[in-house]
Amino acid sequence: QWYQRRVRACVGHITKALALGASTVMMGSLLAATSESPGEYFYQDGVRLKKYRGMGCLQAMKEGEGSAERYFSSEKDRVKVAQGVSGSVVDRGSVYTYVPYLVAGIQHGCQDMGTRSLLQLRSSMYEGKLKFEKRTLAAMKEGGVHSLHSYEMKLY
Repeated sequence: QWYQRRVRACVGHITKALALGASTVMMGSLLAATSESPGEYFYQDGVRLKKYRGMGCLQAMKEGEGSAERYFSSEKDRVKVAQGVSGSVVDRGSVYTYVPYLVAGIQHGCQDMGTRSLLQLRSSMYEGKLKFEKRTLAAMKEGGVHSLHSYEMKLY
């Protein structure tokens, strides 16, 4: 399933941000093309797609939905610089399908760092019990599955 791969890729970043003090995380592209997100569905080459538009794209700035002010641009500016894109993404179904995977991933992230909750995780970071380290690409590769002819990974 798409959401299992996507959640696995994002949940570590989300957990780290929350541990470092963030009260929210931006998840625009993660939530894009769900049934609950705005946008129109259409078919292209037999694939159901949804229009996606980042708030920093020129189209959003021109339509005046608050995007221009957010990215320090106004009607009188002759030059507008895009800080986002617009395009299309494959239909992902309902957000209710994969939110449980996000929650479980964050819970596992807390457990991996020796805490039972986000509050405890944040406290341990402020108390100096939790440390973050830079890892080289070689260390990340070594930390993953390697040197096997084949393997099977079941996510849930």
